[in-house]
Amino acid sequence: MVTTFLEEAARGEAPPLVPISADLYQQMIERGILLEGAPIELIDGLLVRKDRSARGENLMNYGRQHALLLKRRFRWLSGWCDAIGYSLQNQSPVTLNEFSVPEPDLSIVRGTEEDYREGHLGPNDVLLLIEIADSSVSTDRSTKQRLYASAGIPVYWIVNIPDSQVEVYEQPDAASGKYQPPTIYRAGQTVRFSLAGQSIDIDVTRFFA
Repeated sequence: MVTTFLEEAARGEAPPLVPISADLYQQMIERGILLEGAPIELIDGLLVRKDRSARGENLMNYGRQHALLLKRRFRWLSGWCDAIGYSLQNQSPVTLNEFSVPEPDLSIVRGTEEDYREGHLGPNDVLLLIEIADSSVSTDRSTKQRLYASAGIPVYWIVNIPDSQVEVYEQPDAASGKYQPPTIYRAGQTVRFSLAGQSIDIDVTRFFA
């Protein structure tokens, strides 16, 4: 059996990998080495293709339900955010630390898009991150949860397409890289999100209809 370099590195049998920093990642985009808007994230110093595929499909495919959910949610949630002085970002990079710049599907942030014209969002700008997960459920529950909790993101949602449920993670513990066990919402239930004294109730059925 042929062993790849990454497999050897994971077992400690190869020279260590040199992580790409967030600064170098940004330079690669600015110089056209990486195309701006390409579905690539910086995760723990590695360039990783963002998985938007449907479960069982080719990773290179953009799952139809993922795309539809993103478009629908962006439309009505964006209006609510604008009304209370916040903004909803769509697949915008968030610089969490020196080696991780993920691109969550949706993020509710302080201020307007114009406030971030000169740079990426940081952890202190973000109130809620949302990942729409199909084949990426496992990674969103593990690696993404660790990154977001470690950065102190206060609320993290996984819109879990295969199980038709919304998983709400709160109370991050930066030291352990974990949230409290999630609250699970299914069809017929309502998720409430509050911000600046305003609340929005979201029927879970609406996500998957």
